[in-house]
Amino acid sequence: MNRVCLAIETSCDDTSVALVESRGRNAPEGSDRYGFVIGLKSQNQDSVHLPFGGVIPELACRNHTMRLLPLIDQLFKESKWSWEKVSGIAVTSKPGLVGALLVGVTVAKTLALLHDLPLVGVNHLEGHLHAPLLRDAEYRPKDDFTYPFVGLCVSGGHTSLYEVQDFGKYRLLGRTVDDAAGEAFDKFGKILGLGYPAGAKVDSLAKNGDPKAFLFPRAFMKKGDLQFSFSGLKTSGALKIKELGSALGEKQIADLCASYQEAIVDILIEKLGRALNKTGLKRAVITGGVSANSRLRLRASEEFSKLKMDLLIPPLRYCTDNAAMIGLVGLKRLERGENDSQRLKPEAFMKISELV
Repeated sequence: MNRVCLAIETSCDDTSVALVESRGRNAPEGSDRYGFVIGLKSQNQDSVHLPFGGVIPELACRNHTMRLLPLIDQLFKESKWSWEKVSGIAVTSKPGLVGALLVGVTVAKTLALLHDLPLVGVNHLEGHLHAPLLRDAEYRPKDDFTYPFVGLCVSGGHTSLYEVQDFGKYRLLGRTVDDAAGEAFDKFGKILGLGYPAGAKVDSLAKNGDPKAFLFPRAFMKKGDLQFSFSGLKTSGALKIKELGSALGEKQIADLCASYQEAIVDILIEKLGRALNKTGLKRAVITGGVSANSRLRLRASEEFSKLKMDLLIPPLRYCTDNAAMIGLVGLKRLERGENDSQRLKPEAFMKISELV
């Protein structure tokens, strides 16, 4: 019998809740990889943090506190679901802004007590790695896509490569030694005066630009390892903007965005290809906020298709921080008989190689 999990995600500045059903409707018989999203409700805080050019932790916490319970009520109402049909509660417990995590964990523990339901804490990165395996009325990954696979998790706070051997079995292959790719996008856009969040605006402007107009560095491309570095790229981008100064026009801004974006995409695709070669695997996922980037999605789909590699990139609603991915991982843990006590605590950090 399928289980249904209420999931809560408040690791940064997105408040998100979801109802996820185990295995998923119309999934292959005996498959335990998938999860069907019954309902997903998310609210970002872009307008709240826009005046500050970045996320202010105290404001993020306050807004989670105000929005979370009403969002859960709205989810149940719109999904026409009842608490009697819920099997457990999953909540992001690490890593993230500790205050933001605390809001979600506290609400999850309270609801678990109130409705006498098992509770499970979920690692945010593990959620991202499984986001491509979600299903809904409009999105269905390939039925034969299974473990093991290589996962590229790329966002504002993380850029890491994992060998996902099975659920709960992960091997870190490489990570950024300094900045994350999403941070590199946002900082570049901020210097250009594109506002917050800037990553999506860089992507949009780049569509009208020439990716070969400016040459930006691609770190570690001559080395055989799988590490990433974006600090040099950030510095180069900032210096080029300063150099052009008042000469910056609409066309040059578009060219800058396209060239800068191309450097990041080149790095990500090259390192993912190396990871596939190193592991000998033929399946990969690209996930996390930066997987919403249109250039990355296009280039990756084209290049890995030529290499006859199976590649999954989730739809945009599952790229950014969302509760559906937390619900899928939570269900898998609940089905294994795992659960956390009321002593579950939020953790801002985790060990480099830790996922669970």
